[in-house]
Amino acid sequence: MAPPAPGRIFLVALPLFAVLTAVLVLDRVIFQPSVLGLVIVVWGFFLFLAYFFRDPTRTPGEGIVSPADGKVLAVGPDGERTRIAVFMNVTDVHVNRLPIDGTVSRIRDGGEGFRPAFHPDAIHNVWRSYTLDTAIGEVEVVQMTGIVARRILSYLHEGDVGRKGDRFGMIVLGSRVDLLFASDRAKSKVQVGDRVRAGETCVAKERRR
Repeated sequence: MAPPAPGRIFLVALPLFAVLTAVLVLDRVIFQPSVLGLVIVVWGFFLFLAYFFRDPTRTPGEGIVSPADGKVLAVGPDGERTRIAVFMNVTDVHVNRLPIDGTVSRIRDGGEGFRPAFHPDAIHNVWRSYTLDTAIGEVEVVQMTGIVARRILSYLHEGDVGRKGDRFGMIVLGSRVDLLFASDRAKSKVQVGDRVRAGETCVAKERRR
C-alpha cells in the first residue's frame, strides 16, 4: 500500500533537502548562524514526519486484533454489542489495520465537532465507520477525529475484501479508533489501560457455539 499523500510529499522532499544541505556544507554557507538554525529546524521537521508516518511490518495475532496502536480507553457494552475504544497519541503508529477477515459492506461518515478524543463526548466527533461482513457476523470499526487530528485517510472501499492485519486507513495526528462486535459472538480480552498494537494484539476471541 502506497503511503498517504503527506507521506509521499515527505519521501520526495527529503532527498531534495539532503542534496541542498550537502551543497550548503560544501560551500560553507551552512556555518552562518541564521542558515544553520534554519537547517536544524527543517531537519527536525523531516525527522518528525519520518517518525509519524512510519509503517512497520506486522504479523497478525490470534483472535480479533486491535485496529489501532495505543491505549485501551474503554471496554464495555454498547447495546447488544461490545465496544473497545483505543486512543492513539501523537507518538503511536497511526496506520489502522483490519481486526478480522471480512468484506467491507458499508462505509459511512457522520458526527460533528472536534472534541478531545479521550473525552466521553468524542463519540459524537466527526467519524468514519467501516462495516465488515465476517465469520462472526457484522464487525464495525470507527475512526474518530479529535481536537487536533481532523483528517481521516481511507485505503479501502465498499466491496473490498480484506484480511486480518491489512491496512485500511489512518488518522493524521492521533485520535481514536473503536471496534464493535456482537457480544454473543465474541468476548473482549483487554482492559482499560492496556497497550495494544494494530494487527498484532488480540483484543477479543470468538465464543464457542
